[in-house]
Amino acid sequence: MPLFPEPCGCGHSEVTTLTTYHTHQVIELPMMRPEVTHWLLNQGQCSSCGKTHKAALPPDQITGYGPRLTAFVGEMTGIVSISRSAVQDVCASVFSIPLSKGAIQKMVNRVSEALVPHYEAIGRVARAAPVNHLDETSWFTQGVRHWLWVMTNPLVSYFQIHPTRSQTAFEQSIADWKGILVSDDYGVYQSWKGLRQTCLAHLIRTAKGLAEHLESGIAAFGRKIRDELQRLCHMSTVRPTVGQWRAWYARFRHLMSSMTARLDKAGTFARRLDREQEALWLFLDLPGIDPTNNAAERAIRFGVMWRKRTRGTCSEKGNRWVERVLSFRQTCRIRGRPTFPLLVEAVRCRFKGRTPDLRWITHQEPLLACATP
Repeated sequence: MPLFPEPCGCGHSEVTTLTTYHTHQVIELPMMRPEVTHWLLNQGQCSSCGKTHKAALPPDQITGYGPRLTAFVGEMTGIVSISRSAVQDVCASVFSIPLSKGAIQKMVNRVSEALVPHYEAIGRVARAAPVNHLDETSWFTQGVRHWLWVMTNPLVSYFQIHPTRSQTAFEQSIADWKGILVSDDYGVYQSWKGLRQTCLAHLIRTAKGLAEHLESGIAAFGRKIRDELQRLCHMSTVRPTVGQWRAWYARFRHLMSSMTARLDKAGTFARRLDREQEALWLFLDLPGIDPTNNAAERAIRFGVMWRKRTRGTCSEKGNRWVERVLSFRQTCRIRGRPTFPLLVEAVRCRFKGRTPDLRWITHQEPLLACATP
């Protein structure tokens, strides 16, 4: 909409050589009212045998809620992670659609079922990756402690909930995967037979804690080893020369040898580093390896926030919903894909009995075109 200047203060009303000097945009939402389709089902009798025939609803109309509304409820409860009551309020206030909590839960279940192909594809891609970051955090199912595990890489993030934090749960998460593991130094990960990079950020935090110890010897060791670990981590961005590496390694070994015999916290940490040293600098030998496990910690953070807000889940069906929607959400974030159009397409495919297009997951690079909402 063009706007023209007011008359000049000198008294002349004509303005010559008009040019556009700025474009100002105002974004507004349209009036949002639900589209309600009334299906009139007719019946009639066969003129020959007298048998009554009734019209049947199209398969994608049976639920009474369309794919966009169903996907929206899934977006709010899973991607945004708000309560069922809040979803009720949004739908009633913004869309003038009254929904019961039971109807909302049924839509959540449908979205969960629609995400099964996506979840399975994400799992296959995760277990075929050459490098994976793994982490776990506590979860609660009916008040009983479970564990939320994540396997993430530059292509996908794959979540699973297990009753334990054991070797069995770890093996179930990775299945037959045999790649390079990036993790903290939890005992289950230390038993990994393949190549592993331990998280330097975790070790640096432990060293910082020692540096604040009241005992001067422990504090001095904490400060020195903290500085050396920070230098090692910095080598991921600025590779050391041969001389720099030899000097660093000599200082590191001297610190270890001077502390491993001690029975205090400094000695415990020195022995821990000594056991872990083969996993401390794998990132220097192999390109593309991160010296920290920040990728897994960032991926699992939303799950931690969900647990704190909801105190977990109430059923195995709820666990499957969390696994699927967290995997879908984080993979979309990694791939730079909007979640809602993909959720709409997933629900639409489920309603129509079609297989969704999963190339955006299975391809190494995300496709340019998004799914049609």
